[in-house]
Amino acid sequence: MNQQHFLIIHGLGGSGQDHWQTWLADTLREKNYQVTYPTFSSYDSPDLKMWLKELDEAIDTIPANTELTVITHSLGCILWLHYAAIKTKKLAKRVILVAPPSPAITLTSAKTFFPVPLSSDHLSRTAEDILFILSNNDPYCNIEDANNYLSLAHPSIVIPNAGHINPASGHGKWQTILDLLLSHKIAIMN
Repeated sequence: MNQQHFLIIHGLGGSGQDHWQTWLADTLREKNYQVTYPTFSSYDSPDLKMWLKELDEAIDTIPANTELTVITHSLGCILWLHYAAIKTKKLAKRVILVAPPSPAITLTSAKTFFPVPLSSDHLSRTAEDILFILSNNDPYCNIEDANNYLSLAHPSIVIPNAGHINPASGHGKWQTILDLLLSHKIAIMN
């Protein structure tokens, strides 16, 4: 069996010490899993081309014989969608996209990330299993705009009243994402 490796991709502004992604990286490392958790440059005013280059560099450091799970948050989801759109091979076993911002509204501080390439084929080409985790009251993606992701026909979970699924909405230590990752059940989440 291949060794598991986790790639955690932060969003606009990074994730910081109180974010579930940082807690997740630390917890997985404590459990002796391999974790790559890059900090992208200029994360308060990111440039898509630079982040794509840095993501490529991070993926190049991950051994080829590992079973890769990618966990993205917010703008990191949109970064992954762009990355998947330009890659032509399988990159990961699983990709979990948490709280992607609305693809219908351009974020002023991340203009280069828009428009968002919304393609089920790109995602399927680059990962075996894809899961979207959304909230029904995300201030960065209302439920109508979330339908852009839900319509891609990959497994999706909509968590009630979870905000942007970040520390501001009570997601610092997020046990559910850890349980999901370690259970290997991408399509089922309580």
